Amino acid sequence: MPIHPPTATPTFNTDLLNRHLIYNYSAHDKAGNPETWRYEMWFYNEDRIVYAIHGGPMAGRKNFQTATYQCIRPGELWQCNWLEETGTICSLVYDIPNRKITTLLGFSRGHWVKNVEARGDKRNREDMERWRELARVGESQADRVLLSEQADVVEVFWGKGELEGIEMGWETL
Repeated sequence: MPIHPPTATPTFNTDLLNRHLIYNYSAHDKAGNPETWRYEMWFYNEDRIVYAIHGGPMAGRKNFQTATYQCIRPGELWQCNWLEETGTICSLVYDIPNRKITTLLGFSRGHWVKNVEARGDKRNREDMERWRELARVGESQADRVLLSEQADVVEVFWGKGELEGIEMGWETL
């Protein structure tokens, strides 16, 4: 399905193309103690993202995905959405001038309750197959855990940083 309007625009190229963010969620562990969930996102191109999770219950996850983008306000607000192999639906809004990330995640039951199994690197075939099995856990696709959070962007730069590059022909779901 073609994206309307097309994402590959001068605004996208200026605002997001090849932009790399490191951001922290202020959260709490199961005992109620404060902890930081660190995430890393690379807006690879107009239809791919690459990311890694360094803190929180999903720490240790490395992934890349087909994504859709929409500009809310050029130079200020962008939305990025994707679906994961686990069945998890992700929606991220990047507030450029305020250095904020706002997310809504619709975790599949399997991804949430078996989060250790949701870790790994998508480039590893066994990890990706295990993630696909997590999408089958639960009563139905409506059996989800919704998580709405805000994070502070702590670092912004261009390029891959320490994330691994991808090839456009690689499978994403």
